[in-house]
Amino acid sequence: MRPMGTSLGRKESMWGLLFLAPWLLGFVLFFAGPMLVSLGASFTDLVLVRSDQVRFIGLENWSHLLTDQLVTKSLLVTGNFLLIALPIMLALPLVMALLLNSNRLIAKPLFRALFFLPVLIPGVAAAAIWQGVLNLHTGWLDLSLEAFGLPAPDWLNDPQWVIPALALISTWSVGNYMVIMLAGLQGVPSELYDAAKVDGAGPFYRFFRISLPMISPVIFYCLVLAVIQILQYFLTAYVLFQNTAGPNNSALFYMMNLYKEAFVYYHMGYASALAWALFVVGLIVTLGLFAGARRWVYYASGDR
Repeated sequence: MRPMGTSLGRKESMWGLLFLAPWLLGFVLFFAGPMLVSLGASFTDLVLVRSDQVRFIGLENWSHLLTDQLVTKSLLVTGNFLLIALPIMLALPLVMALLLNSNRLIAKPLFRALFFLPVLIPGVAAAAIWQGVLNLHTGWLDLSLEAFGLPAPDWLNDPQWVIPALALISTWSVGNYMVIMLAGLQGVPSELYDAAKVDGAGPFYRFFRISLPMISPVIFYCLVLAVIQILQYFLTAYVLFQNTAGPNNSALFYMMNLYKEAFVYYHMGYASALAWALFVVGLIVTLGLFAGARRWVYYASGDR
């Protein structure tokens, strides 16, 4: 790389900035700018239907969200969903990746395409499909349970089954994580498995002592993505329940509550405070995950 002081170096820098300009302009106009505007709006009583009467109210929105029962409810719903869906969103793609990485599986490209295909279906269409699958009277899932003499839950109308139903629907989109984990497994040196076999190690020992440690950075990457995705969970619940947020607010996720405050009640100032609170919570959770990763994530280079 040439020094910046030379004329050729300055010319290259100018060309670099020129090529970066569209991205920088888009970032300022569509990300950084709106974020700063929403931060300012979080300290006002901005209401969309009377945007000409905005008043600065300081920390009133922030203090209100700390005592708002709907915010507490939405955090509990989101937390319950995280506890149920997160293990599924990590374990299921790992099993699928192990299956596709096995030498005994035939027609691997076919299964790889079938596992990844649901990711390509738009979220709204997928939610509509699952609405039919989970229907109490006509859904094939409940009809199958009844055929085996098992109780058929009312997935979308019983508050106790709404979160498990949404966690079940989340299995529809684990193909992305499956591809990432499969790439991680295929990057494990085969010499390690060969040496373990020579020493008499079984498949379970090879999995827990070789595969898992070697792909732990990939698993950690998927973990961070899955947690952020769950914190922002909205689309499927909205398509299934619209503004009702499910029976007894059983699907009142944090993002659902934020959406209702902004675009149903038009409390844009309060919604901005909710959005920034979610950003802070997400940042704290992510930093906590990175801090805890030092104890279990293994990097082949030795860096942590």
